[in-house]
Amino acid sequence: MIEHRLIERMVAVLDKQRATIEGGSPPDNDLLDQAADFMRVYADRCHHGKEEELLFAKLQTKPMSPEMVSAMDRLMADHVRSRELVSRMRDLNARSRGGDAASVSELVAVLGEIAKLYPDHIAREDKQFFPEAMRYLSKEESDAMLQQFNDFDRKLIHQKYRAVVEGAEKR
Repeated sequence: MIEHRLIERMVAVLDKQRATIEGGSPPDNDLLDQAADFMRVYADRCHHGKEEELLFAKLQTKPMSPEMVSAMDRLMADHVRSRELVSRMRDLNARSRGGDAASVSELVAVLGEIAKLYPDHIAREDKQFFPEAMRYLSKEESDAMLQQFNDFDRKLIHQKYRAVVEGAEKR
């Protein structure tokens, strides 16, 4: 849940950028590039990755209530939707940078959808899903998962920058 606080801050930045654009200013393309990278790497690959690959995978081995299964399915659908929105934001930002004026109104709409999706998603995780999920895990399983989370984070930076170098080598 600690990671949620940082994600909330970036979502607030995106919502502020949405309001600024709606107020008549051009998009801050560099800011939106940085935000897209943050959302793809930190929010999705790091945060959602740990949820999907570790927590949700472990919970799927447990006899969960139908309500928990439904809640987890909805969270996973949110993850898919957020990936779509961030990909769209990145594409629209590139078009905007290239002078495509029509992309700006679409960009505003996507930023608004992101600003709407994340607070609801995070609230459901923090207040409902995570507290209930912990009831399905023993103390030993919970401790082991925290170690897996740390290992996941440690590997992530190496994966990201290996991909950066490999991409640069292909140029």
